[in-house]
Amino acid sequence: MWTPTDPEHLHRFLRTRRSIRRFRPDPVPEEVVQRVLLTSIHAPSAHNLQPWRFVWIKTHDSRARLAQALTSALRVDMQAAGAPESEVASRVARSDRRIHQAPVLLLLCRDCSAVREHKPQDEVMAIQSVAAAGLQLLLAAHAENLGGNWICWPLYAQPSVRQALDLPLTWEPQALFILGWSDERPSTKTLLPLHQIVLER
Repeated sequence: MWTPTDPEHLHRFLRTRRSIRRFRPDPVPEEVVQRVLLTSIHAPSAHNLQPWRFVWIKTHDSRARLAQALTSALRVDMQAAGAPESEVASRVARSDRRIHQAPVLLLLCRDCSAVREHKPQDEVMAIQSVAAAGLQLLLAAHAENLGGNWICWPLYAQPSVRQALDLPLTWEPQALFILGWSDERPSTKTLLPLHQIVLER
């Protein structure tokens, strides 16, 4: 079993991951993305069902279809909430720009057929397992000195995202990850103190 020689070094590494939204235009080598994906699938999963599925979005056409699916849903939601049209247009443009400019786009899905039993608890366990793979993906990207951001937009447009990327019917889009070489300095993260979030019994 692997044991870190300096646990404090590992803790510092884990605590320094931050969400990055702006990237340099430099491409990310495919072997780096492959390593990130390989590490992400070492995440734990309930009953070892490994319900995660990934879509590596490479082509301009796929990016365009995904952007259309996500920004259309975003526009409808914001208009229904009564947002000013200027705010809607700004948010849609920013979202479209991120999708087209991010060096790496990875869509994380849940395979709904990867369940032990069809009970609500099993569905929750599968979603938790997929989320674990998402966190592992971000940490693997951090290990490669890549910046990344977890985006929840696909949750609001699952059918249209599935159709836009011609995904299997059992693949349920859960999150979009944008990755690349960071072009920003993230702000300091404010955390709740442990005494507010931990109970001892």
